[in-house]
Amino acid sequence: MSKSQIKWWSRPFIVFTILLFIKMSVSHSIIFKTVTDFKVVFTALPIIMAILLLLELLMRKHKLLGYMLVNLVISCILFITMMYNKYYGVIVTHHALQQMGQVGEVKSSIMDVLDPMYFFVFADLIVLVLVLLFSSKLRKWGLPRLQFKRSITLIGFVAAIALLVTNMVMHKDIVNEFKKAEEMGTLNYQVYRIVKDTILPQGKSETITQQDILDVKNVQLPDSPEKYGVAAGKNLIIIQLESFQNLLLNEKVGDQEITPVLNDLMKQSYYFPNFYQQIGQGNTSDAEYLINTSLYPSPDGAASQTYSDKALPSLPKIMHDNNYQSLTFHANDVSFWNRNQLYPALGFDHYYDKSFFGDEDVISFAASDEVLYKKTAEELKRLHDEDQKFYAHVISLTNHHPFELPASKNPIQLPAEYDNTLVGNYYRTAHYTDYALGLFIDQLKESGVWDDSIVVIYGDHFGLPLNSLSDHEKEMLSDRVGKEYSKADMFNIPLIISIPGVTDGTVYEQLGGQVDVMPTIANLMGISLKDHIYFGQDLFNNQDNLLPERYYLPTGSFLTTGSMFVPGKDFADGENTKLKPDSTIPSNQKMEVDYAKALKLLQMSDDYVKSLPAR
Repeated sequence: MSKSQIKWWSRPFIVFTILLFIKMSVSHSIIFKTVTDFKVVFTALPIIMAILLLLELLMRKHKLLGYMLVNLVISCILFITMMYNKYYGVIVTHHALQQMGQVGEVKSSIMDVLDPMYFFVFADLIVLVLVLLFSSKLRKWGLPRLQFKRSITLIGFVAAIALLVTNMVMHKDIVNEFKKAEEMGTLNYQVYRIVKDTILPQGKSETITQQDILDVKNVQLPDSPEKYGVAAGKNLIIIQLESFQNLLLNEKVGDQEITPVLNDLMKQSYYFPNFYQQIGQGNTSDAEYLINTSLYPSPDGAASQTYSDKALPSLPKIMHDNNYQSLTFHANDVSFWNRNQLYPALGFDHYYDKSFFGDEDVISFAASDEVLYKKTAEELKRLHDEDQKFYAHVISLTNHHPFELPASKNPIQLPAEYDNTLVGNYYRTAHYTDYALGLFIDQLKESGVWDDSIVVIYGDHFGLPLNSLSDHEKEMLSDRVGKEYSKADMFNIPLIISIPGVTDGTVYEQLGGQVDVMPTIANLMGISLKDHIYFGQDLFNNQDNLLPERYYLPTGSFLTTGSMFVPGKDFADGENTKLKPDSTIPSNQKMEVDYAKALKLLQMSDDYVKSLPAR
C-alpha cells in the first residue's frame, strides 16, 4: 500500500481520533446519563489530539503499535470508569490505584456489577487486531507519516494542550466533583486530579482548636450533660455490621422478620433511626477510622492509606489512658485496606485477623460471622475473667456485596419475587448476620461479659447501591421506605446502644453520623474529651446536627435535620431533598449558611490531620 493510495481521511491519526471520540462520547452519556451534545467536542477532542499528535512527533517507527496501545489504555480507563461509577456512583481517580491489590478479594462484587455493554470500548481493537493479522497490506497502514510539516504538528499539539488547560481552568472551581468531571470530561478530569494532587502546591494548614469547631457547628457543651457516666467503668464493645442499612430493622417479608435479634435488642436499648454513614473511599476501613477518631474521611483515598503514618488521637488511646486494653477483631487478613498500618496509628494494643480466626467455615473471602463471634467471645471472656477492662471493636464481614450465602446458612424463606435479585440476596445475608449476632450476644451473656459492658452496634455503610439496582429492585425498596428509594435511604444506617441496667428502649430521633459515636460513648462512660479535637457531638445532649459528606456525595453535600443538600456547580444550582416523607426542609438562607459550614468543617479536619506528627 503506497502513500498515494492512502487518503487523508483514512490515515491512522484521523481514524483513531474518530474511534476515540466515539468511545468518549458514548461513555460520557452512560456515566452522566445525558444525551451527547456539541460540548463533548470541546472536552474530548483536545485531549485525544494532544495525545495522538505527541505520538506523531515522537514515534518514527512502529507508529501503528503506538496508536493501538493508546487506544487500549484509553479504552481500559473508560471501561474502569464506567464500572466504578455503576457501583460507587463516583468518578474514579488515580487514588483508586491504591486499592489494586484488593481486586482479587472482591472479584465477586466486580463480576456482579459487570455490564457486558461496557465492552463496546474494546470492539474496534478486536476488529483491528483480526484485520491486521490477516492483511499484510494493512500492517503497513501505520507506516506513513501524517502529511503535515513537523512545525505544523507541533503547533497543533500546543493548541490542543492550550484548549485542554483552558477547559480545566474554566471548571476547576466547581465544588461538586461529579459536575466538575461532567464539565471537563472524564479523561480530562482524571488528568486534572493527577496534576492537582501531585504537582500543584498544596495550601497551608490552619491551626485548629476544639472551640473553633464548636463555633462553626454552633454547639454549646452543657454544664451537666444528660447520661454522663451512666456506663462508667464498664467494658466497651463496638460491633460494626458490614453493609448494614437501617431499612433492614423491623422489616418483615411475609410473616418473617429480617432482623429478629436486633428488633428485640432495640426494645431494651437506645436506638437512633436517623443515623448516617460518612465514609469516604475507604469504605469499611473508613468507618473504623471515623468511629475511632471523630474526624472526617480523607479527601483523597482511604484514610487507612493516607493517614496511617500519622500519630492519630483516638478512642483506643483514650481508653488505654483509662487502663483499658484496646482490641480489634476482623476475620480477613490485616493487610486488607492497609489495616496493618491503620491499627497501630489508632493505638490498638492488639489486633486479631485471619491468622487468629483461620479458614474455618469460610464465606466469601473470610471466616463466617459465627466463627468471628465465637472466637471473639472466648477472648473477651478470658479478659473478663482476668479482671482486665477492655475496649473491643468487632468488625463483621459476612454481609458483604454481592451477598452470596451458602444454602445451609439460609433459614429464611423469601417469596419467589425475591429470587435472583440483589435485594433478596441482601435480605438473606442480613438475616444470617442478625442470627450470628444473636449467638454472640448469648455467649456474652453466658460468660457474664454482657452485664458488665456497654455494647454499641452500627452499620459501616450501604449495602444496596442505587446505581446498581434494577427498576424492579428499586420498586421493592421504595415500597419498604414509603417513597422513592434515594441516596438518603441508602446512607441511612442503624445505631443501637445497649447499657447494663437499661431495659426500656428509647428511640432518639435526632440526626447523627459516624463521627458522633466517639463523643457519645465518652459521655456515657464519663470520660472527658476536653484535651481532644473531635468533629462529632454527643447525641444525647444535642438536638441539631450538621453532617458534611464527601466521596459518595460530592464535596459540599451535607445532611441537616430533615434534609440532604447536594450542590450542583455551586450552591445556587444545588438540590435539597427531604430525608423522610414528613420532613421539613429548612429555608434557603439557612441551607446556604450550612453549606459554607460543611465545607469549612471538612477543611478544618483535613488541616488538623495534616498538622499531626508522624508516628
